[in-house]
Order: sequence, then structure tokens, then C-alpha cells
Amino acid sequence: MDLFLFIFIIIIGLALFSVAWACMSLAPFVPMRTNDLKRIFKLADLQPGETFYDLGCGNGKVAIYAARNYKVKAKGIEFAWPIWLLAKINQFFKGNKNLKIKFGNLFKQDLSQADVVYFFGMPDSVKKRLKEKLERELKPAARVVSYVFAVPGWQPAMVDKPSDKDVTIYLYQR
Repeated sequence: MDLFLFIFIIIIGLALFSVAWACMSLAPFVPMRTNDLKRIFKLADLQPGETFYDLGCGNGKVAIYAARNYKVKAKGIEFAWPIWLLAKINQFFKGNKNLKIKFGNLFKQDLSQADVVYFFGMPDSVKKRLKEKLERELKPAARVVSYVFAVPGWQPAMVDKPSDKDVTIYLYQR
């Protein structure tokens, strides 16, 4: 029984470390509001055949929505393995063949094929690491959708905030 408890504590510790590390990398896991999905995709203006990336995909809700409602290749990337596992379970029950949920560090992923990149990131994390990666890797016509926070130093092509109760969603065009 002691061995079982020890293994359980180790697994919980690793899970917590994984989530904490992911939080420091881009943002904490905060499930996005379902009623914001239509607003996000209105700004994204996804077209059939495009490739959509959800960076730090959390439970996979946004990537799943893209794959189910648009004829696009949707790719979600998550670094915290407990949350990635939740996304994989959601993919199993709600996904389709155009959806891929990948475990990994988004900063080590090649984004050069992305037509649209979506993320929720804390301003400091975006400014320090993600912004440069996006500028370096995205193709010229790519669109970037940022949920809640603006990308420091970039001028949005469009800002969506219908009311004071709604969160702000930013669209950037390269």
C-alpha cells in the first residue's frame, strides 16, 4: 500500500509540475467561454483547406470547433500532459479526421504552414517569446487571433468587444 501511495504522489507531483511549467510558458489553463467561439471564428475568417493552429489548446475546444465547423486542418498543441489528456479525450468523442491534438512545446513547433494561429497568452509571455516566433515563422498572409490580450507592439486589423461584459478578441494580419 505504501508503494501505491508513493507512486500516486509522484504522478500527482509530475502532473502539477507539468501544469505549472505550461502556465509559465504562455498562460494558465483558463477554459474559454463557449459563446466566444463564433466571435473568434468570425474574425479568423477560415476558408476551406486552410490550416488552423491553437497554441496551448487546453481542453481542445477551439481546435475541435474549427475542425467540426470548417473544412480546415486543425492542430492543437498542449504542453501540460494532464490537460493534453483531457484534449485527447475530447478529440476522441468530438473530433474528426481533420483534427490533430499534439503534446509538445509550442515554441518548438513549426508554424510555417499556418494560415490562422489562435492563442490565449499572457502579455509578458507573448512579448518575450511568442511574438518573435510568429514574426519569424508565419507566412505573409497568415492571420493571428489573440484571445483577451493584445500582442504588444502589433497593430490589430480588427478588435472585437461587443459590450463591457465581453472579453476582447484581437485579429492581426501579417
